[in-house]
Amino acid sequence: MQREDVLEEALKLLEIQGIANTTLEAVAERVAFPLDELQRFWPDKEAILYDVLRYLSQQVEIWRRQLLLNDALTTEQKLLARYGALAECVNNHRYPGCLFVAACTFYPEPDHPIHQLADRQKRAAHDFTHELLTTLEIDDPAMVARQMELVLEGCLSRMLVNRSLDDVETAQRLAEDILRFALCRKAGALS
Repeated sequence: MQREDVLEEALKLLEIQGIANTTLEAVAERVAFPLDELQRFWPDKEAILYDVLRYLSQQVEIWRRQLLLNDALTTEQKLLARYGALAECVNNHRYPGCLFVAACTFYPEPDHPIHQLADRQKRAAHDFTHELLTTLEIDDPAMVARQMELVLEGCLSRMLVNRSLDDVETAQRLAEDILRFALCRKAGALS
């Protein structure tokens, strides 16, 4: 079994059971691999959780780069594309973005490696939004990016509990409103 296969299955298990309820034994059972063999690579739950979150971060980064390079989408569509991706995840009973929010909560110490990894992912999401808003020449792109990321993080937090497509749709509408308001302000309509 390849390392990525184990990480993908562990990711699916974490999405279903959450960080608190996922054990190394459960991962070994899911991938049908002897626990002692798995422990050679991941000695404990924290080790595999760290690797799964790092693996997920890499997937998200690839998705962002592909999105940035997609000339078929407008900048506004790129800014809102995460909600389409989240809706697709919910429809497939997958909740990967929530794991970063949960990791910061489950490992609240700022110097813990898992907390730092999750925090870097959250900062990367903010930087992505800020970069796109800057290309739109939005007034105060840093503030608008914080607003949009707050809505996204709120959506992910609610998805931890509710796992509802309604929350994604509501968050998308809020993000659209924030973006529309920022574009109106840029155009001078709100001066």
